[in-house]
Amino acid sequence: MTLPSVLRRVPLRQLVCLVPLVLVAAWVAGNWPVILSGIEELRGADRNWLLAAVVVTGACWIPVCLLRQGTVMEPLPAGRLLASQVAAGSANHLLPAGLGAHVVTLRFLQGCGIPTARAFGALALYSLAQPIGRYTLLLTLMALYPGSIPLGGLLPAEYGLLALLLLVGALTLAALVLWSVRPLRGFVHDFLRTALTDARALHTRPARVIALWTGALAFPALQAAVMVTVARALQMPVPTVDIMIAYLAASIVAGIVPTPGGVGSVEAALLIALVGAGSPVSVATAAVLGFRIVTVWLPLLPGALVLAVLVRRKVL
Repeated sequence: MTLPSVLRRVPLRQLVCLVPLVLVAAWVAGNWPVILSGIEELRGADRNWLLAAVVVTGACWIPVCLLRQGTVMEPLPAGRLLASQVAAGSANHLLPAGLGAHVVTLRFLQGCGIPTARAFGALALYSLAQPIGRYTLLLTLMALYPGSIPLGGLLPAEYGLLALLLLVGALTLAALVLWSVRPLRGFVHDFLRTALTDARALHTRPARVIALWTGALAFPALQAAVMVTVARALQMPVPTVDIMIAYLAASIVAGIVPTPGGVGSVEAALLIALVGAGSPVSVATAAVLGFRIVTVWLPLLPGALVLAVLVRRKVL
């Protein structure tokens, strides 16, 4: 029996279905002490507020779906779109820089008949619209409530300068690579032309514009609302607007470090922001752990199960 015939007998798709579950199990095992610590801290929290946090977390998938629909001209099947984003949320916590979510969404868009080049353009537009929505919401709140909390401690000047130097270095390196490699330069040129053409066409469709920018603004707003509900469950003595500003600022700063699902970077930045807003360290620590349990650990297993089902049914 030859090797190719043996490989054909191996149920590769069934094995692939198990990969997300195995990765989730390994991640949970590696973070089990942190999970137990968070649960212990949250035992005395108000359960009604925690339930509200879970409900708002589930609602976060709606603006994500709107945002995804706003990046393509074709109408996407609502049920499969929602399922793909639930699965993408789980995959996002297993690979850095949102790669897991992008891979799942790319496969979904291709399965909907969208050409690969345009699917990549949709991912690029999503990646651009999401931070624009987050920055817009943060700047709006800071303008409406000036001087609410000091944000200088989130990113000290020396780290800000280092981040700027790294960004300039990365852009310079990318420009040199594009200049040196002609095939790559041609690919990037074609990709940008396709992406810009689609973006211009989308902005001539009011329904797509509304979906795109409503989703871009509503998603960070709902995530900030989750942080508020968890803080209220722990009776954090910080005004609601300050908590929202602290979350938005911390999530932007944490985005500088491309860890899987922001694990580690989000916790550190959010803890500093909440303490700077006036929260006791112990309450801020419990709130950060609670927020991550609700937004990351609880949806992780259902998302992995949905991902496995979509792979098995060849939706992805």
